[in-house]
Amino acid sequence: MNCKQFNSISLEEVLLSLGHLPTKQNEKEAWYINPFANESQASFKINKSLNYWYLFSEGIGGTNTDFMKKYLNASVNEVLVWAENQNFSSFHQQSISNQKAENLSKHYEIIEIKNVQHPALLEYLRERKVGNQTQFLDEIHYRMKDKNYFGIGFKNYSGGYEIRNKYSKICLGKKDISTIKNGSESLRIFEGFFDFLSFKNVENFLEKEPVDYLVLNSVSMISKIKNSLENYKNIELYFDNDEAGNRAVEMIKNENKNAEDCRVLYSDFKDLNDWMIHKNPSPERQVKQRRR
Repeated sequence: MNCKQFNSISLEEVLLSLGHLPTKQNEKEAWYINPFANESQASFKINKSLNYWYLFSEGIGGTNTDFMKKYLNASVNEVLVWAENQNFSSFHQQSISNQKAENLSKHYEIIEIKNVQHPALLEYLRERKVGNQTQFLDEIHYRMKDKNYFGIGFKNYSGGYEIRNKYSKICLGKKDISTIKNGSESLRIFEGFFDFLSFKNVENFLEKEPVDYLVLNSVSMISKIKNSLENYKNIELYFDNDEAGNRAVEMIKNENKNAEDCRVLYSDFKDLNDWMIHKNPSPERQVKQRRR
């Protein structure tokens, strides 16, 4: 990865990977608490169209490279080594999400959508302990940069697909949330779709009824769901056990007193799917021991 490639990655995604969430945002800009120092006011702004940042409290700004040089106190080469080891979806997409829908065909083409049946994908789902939840998924074959690929597809509200296989984690089309509605007054919110699928595997064991479900597909989507929560009497939160997850829970609970942090179920693990893989809570007695 070179500086031009790194600077094309969404700075919002870079900040999210470091555990920083915006305090407020709109289509043009996002505001954050200073990521370099302890401050109470949001003085760090991102210009989304330019993908540039500016820190008002210090009067400095710049590109992704400039940000990470200061954040890591590192050289440009050290920053690029760090970036190379991350899994930025917007790098794989080469900023597809910022292009107009009519131009997307220049970047990729979906060749076929069908039920999940490829042996490699079925094995991958079994490794993630969700091999029995294919009813929520599609098998997507697509072409990008003159090469053919395939993966598990989870459709979002804008018609895009979160694509996963053992070696890839990208989004085809516009990044958005996914919803599964059952006409319920209760809602469960998940950070990624593997967490949602994991929960569906233990829902009966937890003696919980099916409700409405919302999958963010990225914590950065949290600002989009504010109005979606107003009509629910009960909200359960199943986020990752990290700084970004902590902030997401805090943001939702601050505005929704009926929201409950349910991460006690997998408090010793990175996320719900990680708990599913390593704890393998298939026997009913194991799950009930963790239930509140």
